[in-house]
Amino acid sequence: MVAPAVENRPMTEEADHLKINSIDHLHLWVGNAKQAMYWWWKGFGFKPVAYSGLETGNRRFASYVLESGKIRLVVSAAYKPTDEMSAHHMLHGDGVKVIALGVDDVEDAYKATTSRGAVSAWAPREEADEHGVLRTSAIRAYGETLHVFVDRSGYHGPFAPTYQPLNLPAESAGLAAVDHIVGNVELGKMNYWVNYYHHVMGFRQLLSFDDKDISTEYSALMSKVMANGNGRVKFPINEPAEGKKKSQIEEYLDYYVGPGVQHIAVATGDIIKTVRNLKARGIEFLRVPDVYYDVLPGRIAGVGVKEDLDAIRELGILVDYDDEGYLLQIFSRPLQDRPTMFIEVIERHGSRGFGKGNFKALFEALELEQERRGNL
Repeated sequence: MVAPAVENRPMTEEADHLKINSIDHLHLWVGNAKQAMYWWWKGFGFKPVAYSGLETGNRRFASYVLESGKIRLVVSAAYKPTDEMSAHHMLHGDGVKVIALGVDDVEDAYKATTSRGAVSAWAPREEADEHGVLRTSAIRAYGETLHVFVDRSGYHGPFAPTYQPLNLPAESAGLAAVDHIVGNVELGKMNYWVNYYHHVMGFRQLLSFDDKDISTEYSALMSKVMANGNGRVKFPINEPAEGKKKSQIEEYLDYYVGPGVQHIAVATGDIIKTVRNLKARGIEFLRVPDVYYDVLPGRIAGVGVKEDLDAIRELGILVDYDDEGYLLQIFSRPLQDRPTMFIEVIERHGSRGFGKGNFKALFEALELEQERRGNL
């Protein structure tokens, strides 16, 4: 992939030239779409709502669309080993190929970004069927990830042409919306992609964490959080930092074979209920050392946390706070055989942070997992 030509300029308070309404969907390229669909359906409570494949006239790949609250996931797998989807899966394993962004005008979005240095994946185009016209355009991001701009105002089908409705019953786990999407990039590339999101896409930097904030005795990482103008889309960008041993970011880059989406953070209105539900379905979560919960009552005294601390300890949920409120979060183990993508479940009570107070405990828990895999 040719990297976008982005100048290393300081950030400025530029106009929000790219109006993003929503995260339209996340498209995962996988090895077996039917099995991936079943995993998200039965494991995470997503409802399968559409299908595309041989039976619908799609000769290239099988694809399922699933929804939970405002979250829309697409999982697709190619029929032929010569397809680019198959090559992508062979190299990276299951992973997010597309972060699709809902916009009012795909041509304006395309011009606004490519004129500022973004590399085109495809120019504005239309797909039509009896349900109307779906308009898209796309640009390249880190690794092989794409940002696809989507305008659904003229399309009223189940998802896109060749997709037919599915109506499979689903029991929701309470996952309501995408909170943020985290990307891992190579050492020395974080600031490049921070500049990319600022100058090309009009994002602003919300927060910055260095190796003093996120480190243990053995490893460290650095991270900067970017958000679009209306704050609906947040993209933290991580890179490894120098350490005695391999960091979680380096492990990801090794096994994904390059940059990509590390995790998807999904919001819930009741994290205790959601985590109980997910655990009952067999979803596994990271567990921080018990000492975290021994000191937790003192650490959050006066914060006004309403949730039962015994339940928080039992389930392994993390708590953090700032001047605006508090948040609760928990991280799954990797969702596939490779130690790459995972899920974060988060519930916010005013706080707009990302759990800085939990970084050390979380990093230590991740290192224990790495050690078990022989990758520390």
